Amino acid sequence: MNDTTSRLAGQVRVVGAGLLGASVGLGLRARGVDVLLADASPANLSLAIDYGAGRASTPDADPVLVVVCVPPDLTASVVAAELAAYPNALVTDVASVKAAPLAALQASGADLSRYVGSHPLAGRERGGAISARADLFLGRPWVVCTRPALSRARLSLVESLILDLGATPVEMDTAAHDDAVALVSHTPQIISTLMASRLAGSSDGALGLAGQGVRDVTRIAASEPELWVQILGANAPAVADILRALRDDLDHVLGALGDPEAPGARRALAEQLASGNAGVSRLPGKHGQDRRYAQVVVMVDDRPGELGRLLTEMGEIGVNLEDLRLEHSPGAQIGLAEIAVLPESQKRAIDELSARGWRIAG
Repeated sequence: MNDTTSRLAGQVRVVGAGLLGASVGLGLRARGVDVLLADASPANLSLAIDYGAGRASTPDADPVLVVVCVPPDLTASVVAAELAAYPNALVTDVASVKAAPLAALQASGADLSRYVGSHPLAGRERGGAISARADLFLGRPWVVCTRPALSRARLSLVESLILDLGATPVEMDTAAHDDAVALVSHTPQIISTLMASRLAGSSDGALGLAGQGVRDVTRIAASEPELWVQILGANAPAVADILRALRDDLDHVLGALGDPEAPGARRALAEQLASGNAGVSRLPGKHGQDRRYAQVVVMVDDRPGELGRLLTEMGEIGVNLEDLRLEHSPGAQIGLAEIAVLPESQKRAIDELSARGWRIAG
């Protein structure tokens, strides 16, 4: 199968033409799939069509797969309506919480044999079709929620969708999924938001000192409040459990900071910081590898083409770039490119880049 051939045969109907729905459409259209779009908002639908995410769905549509991409509080009712309207289609959804929609569908009496819940771990801070990208899901995990009653053929159809979009299928049951996203997505959103809210009343002088650390912590705080109220409400118990544990940790740190000279206070702080080191080390790296990378920090002049030249020369010296993070110093005509490389390549990267005139920080 070549890169432009779809694993899916037949029409795919996408309900909801926002960021995720339009991105699904763009990705499938790139593989030649006939994508039918539907949205409660005519303006949203027209915009997604203008961007090339598909064509407007018609009354004679006969999709093999329906992908529901609507807000969490509408997911169950829309899935139920699609199951009823298209008796030959399998229906999946991309809501970030799975237990609540499944329970609502069970209570409604819908035909759950044709429903497979799924969730792509991908997104952007800004929504809408204007932010959609065909490669939004590339390399990202996409959970497929398994249930004993689901046939392998129906799970495989959703996995074909996922593979067509360049994502990686991950099978989990519904409860495990909701517990997992509470830890890796929903609670981080709250922490980021709480930290960002501290910035609102800060002085311009303090904010002028902001570096990459605070930007990393607060990046996702720019997300849509209306959507997150729904997500957090639907997964409240799991998120609350993690927040209570975080509250206990914070109380422990506050106790140590209340009297840093008290016996054991510095040890308590050190152990909490070391616990954070241990947690970070467990995050999978590129291609799912649990490994730590070495850093090379390069000073890059704020001129057109300089970053491109750096990346080109990294390729010329034969050192693979595992990750890249950029930081621009306010008021300075220079930026810092923090390049992650394999530890065994760090010295060669520093030596070769220095020989080519690059300034290495640190």
